[in-house]
Amino acid sequence: MDNLIAILLVAFGAYLFWQQRRQTEFAEKFIKQRCKNLGLQLLSTARGSHKLKDNKGNWGWRTVYLFEFSANGHDYYEGIVEMKGFRPMTFYVPAHHIPDVEID
Repeated sequence: MDNLIAILLVAFGAYLFWQQRRQTEFAEKFIKQRCKNLGLQLLSTARGSHKLKDNKGNWGWRTVYLFEFSANGHDYYEGIVEMKGFRPMTFYVPAHHIPDVEID
């Protein structure tokens, strides 16, 4: 019986690890796509904290991802994405310098 419990715990831990990796891949893909649409250069991404509740008190496993981006290649800013499951719930990009664009 002890062996069965140990096997189930290891299997559950492996499942959680696999799901976290999938969520990280979805978050990175979303961040790359959003930065490309905004004309920003993505510098790095990192997984931040985990939450069981959001700011409104709703339950659900949430993971915060931090990313750094540059608007002109000489500066950098930090943004935040909060994922619930495999869906982004919030995407925050701080105010940043927009490079000069020539208008014809």
